[in-house]
Amino acid sequence: MTEESVYKYIELTGVSAKSWEQAMENAINKAAVSLRDLRVAEVIRQDVRLENNRIAEYRVRIKLSFKYEKE
Repeated sequence: MTEESVYKYIELTGVSAKSWEQAMENAINKAAVSLRDLRVAEVIRQDVRLENNRIAEYRVRIKLSFKYEKE
């Protein structure tokens, strides 16, 4: 018989001076320090912060799922 699983979702915002991809990777890498068994990252929103009419940083809001483990 297969064990049933439960997954929890959290929202994170990653930031990078280089790209949206790097911003998403930064958020996932930081989450991986304290969460185990990460499963899916879904991009909710992408935007940029501007300074002097230029892109200063890329920001990505993601919904990240991980397997919920009972204590």
